[in-house]
Amino acid sequence: MCCTVLWADLVAVVTLPAEIDITNADAIREELLSVINQGAETMIVDLSKARFCDSAGVSALVRAFRRATSSGTKMRLVVAGPAVERVLTLTGVDRLMEIYPNVDAALGSPGSANGGG
Repeated sequence: MCCTVLWADLVAVVTLPAEIDITNADAIREELLSVINQGAETMIVDLSKARFCDSAGVSALVRAFRRATSSGTKMRLVVAGPAVERVLTLTGVDRLMEIYPNVDAALGSPGSANGGG
């Protein structure tokens, strides 16, 4: 298992590993899709421990986001590391998905994404 999943009602917090790359991106994608398939209303993908994310990791996130959107699941990212934040900015993922500085913020009000606007 690549990730830790904690459920609170219909909200799932999925904590990803420190390194997200081609060696584990497929397993991460499958885990995220599994959470969506289990009926999560909101899925918070916690990348706060991640120090590295390559294109395979970005692809896994985008594919999960597409499935979440088509399934009616809200998907939010928690990003704390500058290297991961930079990759998401360069690839445009920061404009596609809501990004929060910590899990508490992601669980809070919907208007607090990206520092409040």
